[in-house]
Amino acid sequence: MWIPTEHEKYGVVLASFRGTVQHGLPLEIGDTVQLLEKCEGWYRGFVHKNPNAKGIFPCTYIHLKNAHIKNKGQFETVIPTEDSVITEMTTTLRDWGAMWKRLYVKNEGDLFHRLWHVMNEILDLRRQVLVGHLTNDRMKDVKQHITARLDWGNEQLSLDLVPRREFSMVDPDEISVTELFKLMEHRHRKKETPVPASTHHLFVHMKSLMSSNLGEELEVFFHIYDGRENRPLSERFFVRLNKNGVPKSPEKTERQCTLFVDLGSSDLRKDVYIVVHIMRIGRMGAGEKKNLCSIQYRRPFGCAVVSIADLLTADSKDDHLLKVYACTTESEWYQIHENIIRKVNSRYNLSGSNTGLAVSLQLLHGDIEQLRREYMVLFTRGVSITKKLGFSDIIMPGEMRNDLYVTLEKGEFEKGGKSVARNVEITVYVLDIDGQVMKSYVAAGSGEPGGDEYHSFVLYHNNSPRWAEQIKLPIPVDMFRGAHVRFEFRHCSTKDKGEKKLFGYSFIHLMQEDGRTLPDGTHELIIHKCEENANLQDSSRYLKLPFSKANLPGNNQAVKGTKESFWITSFLCSTKLTQNGDMLDLLKWRAHPEKINDSLSKLKEIDGSEIVKFLQDTLDTLFGILDESSQRYGLKVFDCLVHIINLLQDSKFQHFKPVMDTYIESHFAGALSYRDLIKVLKWYVDRIVDAEHQDHIQQVLKATEYIFKYIIQSRRLFALATGGQSEEEFRCCIHELFMSIRFFLSQENKITSPVTQTQAVFLRTFPAVYGELLKIFTVREVAGFVRETLGSLPATAHAECPLETVKLHCITKTVESQLYTNPESRCILLPVVLRLLQAHMQEQRDLVMCARILTSMLSLIRKDDSVTTLVVSEEVDLIVDSLLVVLMRTILEITNRPQPAGTNMRLQFQDITGEFVACLLALLRQMSDKHYQQLLQTFTSKDDLRDFLLQIFTVFRILIRPEMFPKDWTVMRLVTNNVIITTVLYLSDALRKNFLNEKFDYKVWDSYFYLSVIFINQPCLQLESFSPSKRKRVLEKYGDMRVMMGCEIFSMWQNLGEHKLNFIPAMIGPFLEVTLVPQPDLRNVMIPIFHDMMDWEQRRSGNFKQVEAKLIDKLDSLMSEGKGDETYRELFNSIIPLFGPYPSLLKKIERETWRESGISLIATVTRLMERLLDYRDCMKLGEVDGKKIGCTVSLLNFYKTELNKEEMYIRYIHKLYELHLKAQNYTEASYTLLLYDELLEWSDRPLREFLNYPMQSEWQRKEYLHLTIVQNFDRGKCWENGIILCRELADQYESYYDYRNLSKMRMMEASLYDKIMDQQRLEPEFFRVGFYGKKFPFFLRNKEFVCRGHDYERLEAFQQRMLNEFPHAIAMQHVNQPDQTIYQAEAQYLQIYAVSPIPESQDVLQRDGVPDNIKSFYKVNHIWRFRYDRPFHKGTKDKENEFKSLWVERTTLTLVQSLPGISRWFEVEKRELVEVSPLENAIEVIENKNLQLRTLIAQCQSRQMQNINPLTMCLNGVIDAAVNGGLARYQEAFFVKDYIVNHPEDGEKIGRLRELMFEQAHILEYGLAVHEKFVPQDMRPLHKKLVDQFHVMKSSLGIQEFPAYVRASPVHFTNGSPRSSCRNSVPNIISPDGARVVARRSPLTYPAVNRYSSSSLSSQASNEVSNITGQSESSDEVFNMQPSPSTSSLSSNHSASPNVTSSAPSSARGSPQLQDKHKHSRENSCLSSRERPVSAIYPNPLDPAQRATPHQIGDTTLPRSDPNLSAPDKGSSAKTMRSQSPLPTSRSPQKSSLPPFTPSPTECQSAGLVSNSPVLSGSYSSGISSMSRCSVSEASGTEATTGDHPAHQGPTMPNSVSSGSDELIRRENKTPPPYSVYERSNPRRPVPLPHSLSIPPSVDPPALPPKPHQLRTSSMKLVPTSDPRRADGVPHVPRPRPLPRKVSQL
Repeated sequence: MWIPTEHEKYGVVLASFRGTVQHGLPLEIGDTVQLLEKCEGWYRGFVHKNPNAKGIFPCTYIHLKNAHIKNKGQFETVIPTEDSVITEMTTTLRDWGAMWKRLYVKNEGDLFHRLWHVMNEILDLRRQVLVGHLTNDRMKDVKQHITARLDWGNEQLSLDLVPRREFSMVDPDEISVTELFKLMEHRHRKKETPVPASTHHLFVHMKSLMSSNLGEELEVFFHIYDGRENRPLSERFFVRLNKNGVPKSPEKTERQCTLFVDLGSSDLRKDVYIVVHIMRIGRMGAGEKKNLCSIQYRRPFGCAVVSIADLLTADSKDDHLLKVYACTTESEWYQIHENIIRKVNSRYNLSGSNTGLAVSLQLLHGDIEQLRREYMVLFTRGVSITKKLGFSDIIMPGEMRNDLYVTLEKGEFEKGGKSVARNVEITVYVLDIDGQVMKSYVAAGSGEPGGDEYHSFVLYHNNSPRWAEQIKLPIPVDMFRGAHVRFEFRHCSTKDKGEKKLFGYSFIHLMQEDGRTLPDGTHELIIHKCEENANLQDSSRYLKLPFSKANLPGNNQAVKGTKESFWITSFLCSTKLTQNGDMLDLLKWRAHPEKINDSLSKLKEIDGSEIVKFLQDTLDTLFGILDESSQRYGLKVFDCLVHIINLLQDSKFQHFKPVMDTYIESHFAGALSYRDLIKVLKWYVDRIVDAEHQDHIQQVLKATEYIFKYIIQSRRLFALATGGQSEEEFRCCIHELFMSIRFFLSQENKITSPVTQTQAVFLRTFPAVYGELLKIFTVREVAGFVRETLGSLPATAHAECPLETVKLHCITKTVESQLYTNPESRCILLPVVLRLLQAHMQEQRDLVMCARILTSMLSLIRKDDSVTTLVVSEEVDLIVDSLLVVLMRTILEITNRPQPAGTNMRLQFQDITGEFVACLLALLRQMSDKHYQQLLQTFTSKDDLRDFLLQIFTVFRILIRPEMFPKDWTVMRLVTNNVIITTVLYLSDALRKNFLNEKFDYKVWDSYFYLSVIFINQPCLQLESFSPSKRKRVLEKYGDMRVMMGCEIFSMWQNLGEHKLNFIPAMIGPFLEVTLVPQPDLRNVMIPIFHDMMDWEQRRSGNFKQVEAKLIDKLDSLMSEGKGDETYRELFNSIIPLFGPYPSLLKKIERETWRESGISLIATVTRLMERLLDYRDCMKLGEVDGKKIGCTVSLLNFYKTELNKEEMYIRYIHKLYELHLKAQNYTEASYTLLLYDELLEWSDRPLREFLNYPMQSEWQRKEYLHLTIVQNFDRGKCWENGIILCRELADQYESYYDYRNLSKMRMMEASLYDKIMDQQRLEPEFFRVGFYGKKFPFFLRNKEFVCRGHDYERLEAFQQRMLNEFPHAIAMQHVNQPDQTIYQAEAQYLQIYAVSPIPESQDVLQRDGVPDNIKSFYKVNHIWRFRYDRPFHKGTKDKENEFKSLWVERTTLTLVQSLPGISRWFEVEKRELVEVSPLENAIEVIENKNLQLRTLIAQCQSRQMQNINPLTMCLNGVIDAAVNGGLARYQEAFFVKDYIVNHPEDGEKIGRLRELMFEQAHILEYGLAVHEKFVPQDMRPLHKKLVDQFHVMKSSLGIQEFPAYVRASPVHFTNGSPRSSCRNSVPNIISPDGARVVARRSPLTYPAVNRYSSSSLSSQASNEVSNITGQSESSDEVFNMQPSPSTSSLSSNHSASPNVTSSAPSSARGSPQLQDKHKHSRENSCLSSRERPVSAIYPNPLDPAQRATPHQIGDTTLPRSDPNLSAPDKGSSAKTMRSQSPLPTSRSPQKSSLPPFTPSPTECQSAGLVSNSPVLSGSYSSGISSMSRCSVSEASGTEATTGDHPAHQGPTMPNSVSSGSDELIRRENKTPPPYSVYERSNPRRPVPLPHSLSIPPSVDPPALPPKPHQLRTSSMKLVPTSDPRRADGVPHVPRPRPLPRKVSQL
């Protein structure tokens, strides 16, 4: 039976549990679980990370932990009762764990590894804390370490800042908001700016000396030297080196490493140096040979110097190699370092080229204790401390030091009867009072222990040596008295045995007889002569002698006159001994009572460091004198006391304040002193007003705090001693004192008056007195004193008066004092404080102090204490009354001010804003219902209330701003939001009661809604972006505040009634923003508001166009910002009610009378959402790819066709343009910008500033666009298109007589022509891509596209690129159309294969003499249709001759827009599948080969070929293949009787094949003749072989003589090409009379017109083509080329990639045709206000007759077959083709009599064109053609009649109609194409048409490059008789009337 657990509530999982049992709950190791029930070894409960899933698990898997239970029962929460630091560590590490793995995935290796180390470190520390064996201090250190690591990790991972107090996390509900702000700020500052250390230390590690001339031991001395003052700053650090130059004791690190301590910030400057002196210990001369002499001397070796400034930049321990210099003359040694610093090069030189001192130097910052913690290793390993000479900047009370530094300066010695100067060495001893040598008290420096004696270095032959050697004598204080130092002088002989002979000595006493120590400074000592054997052991003998020349009595002239002297400099650094006699006199006042007056007067002149040394003794002395003779010395003692107290205010001595405090508490014994102190203090205060000089009085008042301390302590001692006598008298004195103070404070003076300054001085110190008064007086009494004192201040305030600031400081200290914390005193002081505060805040003065005061006041107010609830409530009342409105106004003013420039000012500025905000929040949080009611009642008029509400809503909006708090202050933001929502709930009632119905106020309501919307949209409330643990914490503490606010909005909206209309459409955008928040409950609350809006708008105006327009605009801007998701679209669209109680919007709309327009709006919005979501998702990706471009195109077209939103449309045009530029798609960028260009006219209408365009006229903007587009066409090598725009611009310039620009434009046009002829252009490949599966974006899903590849991009590269763009896609390995399972799959499938373009502009491609450079453009530009061929065998396969059964399945894809266009890919709109019979295939293959041969022969004749090899190879390929059975195979297959009998309908085709074979033989014969003419000598044998083989081939074909129609043509080619002759030689095809063409059974001829002739096939293509006609092992392989059949012998094909087609299985044929898509009803609506027929923008429902292709005009003699014949027509009756010439001609091939000619456009006109023909006017004015879909022809012939139509029409109608209603439907349903460069004429434009674009008036041919004379749809007229729509029963769709232009100024 399951029993609820009582104490077992919380546990941690010890091992993972799979949960495979029934109701089992899977657990992972480390999970925390909450236990609900228990039963026989099993628990039931849930894991904390997923509380919704409950289940059972074994007890043994759980480790129980103690826990504290809140809200016991159903909704209980369990908190483990462990250290809060442990809890925080655990949750933080869990959060980090997930993020840490993500770092690995993101490849952020550095942070990944650092975080890994920190996590391990935290885990180790956690173990230490859990074990619980740490001492309190160690525990504190560990916790500090843990929190530092946690903060570091949180900062690195951009997590929230955690507010802490003493290492524990703080619950924001348990402290006031002001305290929370302080904690956050403190932690933020700590993180932001470490406080610069005032103390610095230099770490030195001596490593080695490198030199070539070592061999003797060395001594190295380091010290810090001040180059500015030329004195050492520190004592010396001493290291001994062995003969190899490394430290003697390597194991003792303290002898190699030192810390130069207590350097001040002023010491870190450029002219402070580390100076190193090096001495060698050995023979006198460095080069002397070894002799018997064993005595060694200290001799100078070298010196090195480095500036401390060089170390400031070095963060780590840097190794330095210092150059070592030696003196040029030894006597200069004492100042070698100065010479090096001053760079006096003549006095020193390098000690050796390779001599260097290796040392490690590092600057450390902070006090020494901090260093001990941070650099523990340094101190545990051992480091010597090298002290500063003198005290540090700050003297600490406990510091003990007694060091005497003696510097051996110089000596003056006589020769002593020697011929040369002496080598003098000094030996130093310290002797005690008994004359005994003190052991170990002579130190050369730190690093080495002190010795008994010290030997100076020796200067060779120098009677005036200068040493400047410093030694340290650390003698204890008790041994100082009576001690002396003796200096013995010896001459060091370099001869004989090298003895050191004593010749004199000096000495000096360390302490004078009066107790003063040796004064600092230089002393000239007397050298007493003596002999070597003189006995100096008995010091009493010489101590009576004089020692210093300064102290000699006047009669001792003998000694004074001696020349010999010795100089030393002494410096004492002692905390116990003094050199000051006045100090000693004062301390011994009882011995000399007559000197008291003098001593007290001189005290002020004594150095402060001397006074603090003897602080307690001095104070005892002063109070002793006061007790004994208060009348006589009272005033002087008081002054001395004031001097000492003020001395301790100095930063150097401030640390001695605690010493004085201790003295007062423990040692002070002046029980009677208080009377004198009060009396003197009152005496001074009473004289303030009258005194002329206030300086001394101000000094007295500065010391008020300590004077009161002495008064109070004295009184307490007295009361203790006497049992409280004279209490009343004391109180009376104090009251009188305060009366005097109040009187002097109440004086009003001028600002500059000294009294004002004295008042300020008193106010600064006054708050410090409160605590002392509380020791004797009650809280209320003291509060009374304070209130009266502060209340006595003059009320009139001048802003510039310094007293005002001081008053505020005083108030601050008061509020922060112990007195104010007591509720009793607080109610007395609060009114005074508030009055002053209010005055300052109203005038916006001293806001920093005001903020501080408010913060302190509000930190003390707490709700939780039940006893003080009433008091707190009253206080809150007072504060709200005085400050709430002022506080809000202050926040508004601060935030609206411009921020100050300086960084510090800016920081301070942000701080006070934050502090005021925290104060406001704290105040609002303390306010209860009662407070709000009282507050609202205070507003007497509606206007006041309105102003208040507007103000508070504005302040709240400011508080919500992201920049209000640093981004990691989530805790603070949540508290802020909690306070805001609580306040808004209170205030919304006031809004409802006071501002509805007839009192309605739009501004207040608008402000309310605006605030609510901003509130909901804050980033810090978007719980979805939080980690699960953080989300759980927030929800537990505050709930989802967005939903609460959403419900409030809904409720307020419902209250509005008819006033809702005021907010339509203004609030649509903001409310829409709210619904985009991915919170289901919030959405369900908000979406009905839209229904409401639509309903009210419908009532008001009969439609909701406003709602719709606003909704769409806002949706776009919001989705671009990344808001919204799939669920949201469903919520709008779905019929099923989602989530909550509200049905979806669509469901609500369906009940309304206006449901149709409503549903239409929802459908539009949903489709827009689809596109916007795709757009947003694509834009999140990195570089530009096809996805982004395709998405933008989809959205752009939607805005134009469905929404008619011109401004949005233009914006997306420019976004697309930018994408293309970024991807370097310059051609596409040009087409894109043309879309905008086409919307503009050549007019002077002014346009407003828009996007990056300035304000300018429409003409100027269009001109700029033209130039930009031309530039991009140029960059994209699309020069033909650029030429058209140049012409148009030139025409404009010409019409304005702007010849300068006209000239430039013509030159630009000329340069484009040059580029066409001179520069190479690559022909791109085209690829068909199918996107199948539901995982693709909407604009791609289950659609197929054709894509234009990049330069040099082949199929494999393209396929790889697509797979990179869609990394989750699966590449399909076949070309069959996929089935429904693929379409519906939850995956992505890509199907890619290459396709061949079908060019539209056949006339250019088939015209002779047109260079390849020009043709290459038309082969791959303006392409609508693409082809893909797949060979297969039908029926039984004949192994002997595969050609018999080899069919070709040909798929033709038609796009919605031509390529290239505004995108590199366009959707396939129509898919046609036809099968090409083997016979037709053969015809096509031979046609293509013939064309190739003709082209090569023509090129060879016109000398275009540099090399004859291509012709040779082509001839060889054809002749050799024919000999080997190539053409013979066709004969066998199609010329046999069986075939002709079985296929009677193919008779004409068989004839055609025979003609082509004969024609090929004829061409070959002519080709061989040309070849013979040009063939080089070495290839003659091959030529001969070809001729022989050709004869064999002729005979194999059975050709003895060519037939008449072949023979009729001359042998040579007209116009240098075989084309014209062939035109004439096939009369039934070519002659104008040959109008009728028998329809073929297979629609193989579809693309005939669109096949382009390749004038310059590459050699690869040549090989492929030649191989096709040749013998092949496999027919499949042969058909890899996919030849295109053509009725014309001049067509060729552009083959698809063989490797794709060959792999196509035969099942690929028969693929279903794609259905036509249904388009939105608004598709044909127009943007332009001018009703001009811009066919390039909107498809006109005109019949395809208007799109007859230009080649029909340009080349009337060429036959064409119908490309629009659909598959079902294959067996239908023959279609007829009408000739473009009305002359009757014979159809018989044998009866041609026409002369050969090459038609031109002018001839074409004469053949029956009328100059004003509507058909041609469009064509010629369009220029080049087929950039626009609407004007591109897909008709491949000039047929007119189908079925019942007449076969012949009038001569004025040269172009007739293509058949096929499917063509019409495709036109109508097409997405609008890009604006065509070729459709630029408009009959309504005022400017004359450009000459180049108008109808040519004369018969001159058009300028090159030849334009594909495409017909302009907009200028064509409908021909009723030929309208295929009528024939097929499709109704005529009228052209929609253009809508007025919406955005007129764009």
